[in-house]
Amino acid sequence: MLSGKSCYIQETHYDILSVKEDATHEEIRTCYRFAILNSHPDKLANASETSPSHNGSEERFFKVQKAWEILSNPRSRALYDSELRSSRQDVVTAEDISLEDMMVEDGGDMIELFYQCRCGDYFSVDSLELGKMGYPLLRDGSKISLLRGDALPASVVLPCGSCSLKVRLLINSDICVSIDDNM
Repeated sequence: MLSGKSCYIQETHYDILSVKEDATHEEIRTCYRFAILNSHPDKLANASETSPSHNGSEERFFKVQKAWEILSNPRSRALYDSELRSSRQDVVTAEDISLEDMMVEDGGDMIELFYQCRCGDYFSVDSLELGKMGYPLLRDGSKISLLRGDALPASVVLPCGSCSLKVRLLINSDICVSIDDNM
């Protein structure tokens, strides 16, 4: 599991290949080829002469291989996607929240979303993190909304910055929030 500053997310095969979860087979294949070339042990052997350690890159190579094995086959990909959706729903959270429940801070290049925890700290996520997960925030004047490519329910689990509580941010493409109202 990866535990970043504000998001509790698992590194998926999609993350390993740097593709969105709704990527086509051709997009996945293109990203796989790029990733495998950049992590291939033979290519890295030349780099290891100048750099003392590349044992993490061998692990990366195997992760890329495994991701391609799963995502290149339609049946195994469908099963993986189902397990991934299920695992995201199994996390115990203090409550479910929506975009309209969050406070919004516009930092220019990035929008930060906050929700206050009962301990006094905040659950937070920014537009860059949401974009990496496949949920870009759209800004239209003083309003923001989440863009979703599919109609399936989605969510992101956010940990508190201080305590062990987590909330689930429900992704709903119909919600639009005014930046002015939440600042």
